[in-house]
Amino acid sequence: MAGMPSTPPFRYDATAVRPSWESLAGDLRAAIEARLGSPVVRADGAGAGFTSGFAALLTTAAGDRVFVKAARSADQRHLCDWYAHEALVTAALPAQVRAPRPLWTLATPDWFVLCAEAVEGRTPSLPWAPDELTATLDTWATAAAALADPPQALRDLKLPALAPMLAEEFGGWRWMASGKVPTPPSAAPGRDHLADLVGLEEAAPALVVTRELTHCDLRLDNVIIDPAGQAWLCDWNWLCHGPAWFDTAILLITAYAGGLDADKLWATHPTAADAPEGALDATLAAMSGYYLTRGAAPPNDAAPAVRAHQTWHGEVALAWLSDRQGWS
Repeated sequence: MAGMPSTPPFRYDATAVRPSWESLAGDLRAAIEARLGSPVVRADGAGAGFTSGFAALLTTAAGDRVFVKAARSADQRHLCDWYAHEALVTAALPAQVRAPRPLWTLATPDWFVLCAEAVEGRTPSLPWAPDELTATLDTWATAAAALADPPQALRDLKLPALAPMLAEEFGGWRWMASGKVPTPPSAAPGRDHLADLVGLEEAAPALVVTRELTHCDLRLDNVIIDPAGQAWLCDWNWLCHGPAWFDTAILLITAYAGGLDADKLWATHPTAADAPEGALDATLAAMSGYYLTRGAAPPNDAAPAVRAHQTWHGEVALAWLSDRQGWS
């Protein structure tokens, strides 16, 4: 199965189902325009992502461009909390991290709004173009180096640690082995190696204990390639204490899917230089179990493509791990 090209049954730049600018409440639009200081004359909705919050590049009559997210407090409280946290995190990121910065936030009785710098660009396509993947890996290496010794502003946010999350939430293979969850058809290739998968998954938490910070969700759809070919990293609300190599492994799952030499890309990336033995395999086991069990959950009306995304990601992560272990 090594190098077998694979593409998901959807486009990562067209996964989101979001309200349009015109469908937002008039008082909310007026409040946003008041903060912008000029009427909105164009709204280009964000097609990537797996949430149902409003997200769009807005252009004003004055010619300004900004990126705005908005969520309702009544039934999207989790999104309101995510956006508020993201504003705090991105404001405190070191200057070396290429990420959109917050401009302002707005809280009304019914909505929370985050306005950030606009980044002109697009979601990378699959299979990855090698130059776009290189740009993304380079941007991540620079960001990871800046986050290795977190600035005080980030330490003050009391960010969570990755290790407990892996121990508590990434137990898909353990849950399948114990019968806590049924083994989905997509996990069938792992049945003959279940004990090995459980062992690798259980090893992951101990490998990620560190003071440094990592993005924790470095997927292709959280990357923007700008017109100059540079990569920008978005959606920082999951920033946590963990090793940067964990995110490098997550990102390279889609590189493997496209037939690129993901093992070489991992071995030569700066973030993997000090990775402990077994780090990549443990990460792939944890991620494949997580994605395959989540992908088998009931459909999510707010994000219709998310189960297909999770299943496909899990299948590819398991295929890469199987190649590395000699199972395939």
